[in-house]
Amino acid sequence: MTQQGAALQGYNNELVKCIEDLCMQKEELNKQIQQAEEEKNKLQHEIQVLNEELERVCENLAQKVASRNELDKILAETEAAYMKILDSSRTLLNVLKKEVGNLKHTPELKTN
Repeated sequence: MTQQGAALQGYNNELVKCIEDLCMQKEELNKQIQQAEEEKNKLQHEIQVLNEELERVCENLAQKVASRNELDKILAETEAAYMKILDSSRTLLNVLKKEVGNLKHTPELKTN
């Protein structure tokens, strides 16, 4: 019976050792899980901050593009109006030159 008691004691010691090893593995795994959760939370916060910054930049960009488009429209309208002014000025100049030329051919304005 002593031999069976010693064997039982040996099994018990081995079983306790296995349970202690499993508990240590669980403890280490819990630490790793906690670190991973902290890293996950940190990354999620950084993503949120970056998403907010991206949204702000996109809104700013949209405003600038809208302003540029408005300036393009104003510039095109201004250039078109300026071209009309140039064309009218050229026409006026040509008419004026023609009228001055006609006046030079009238006998009253000819000088000797």
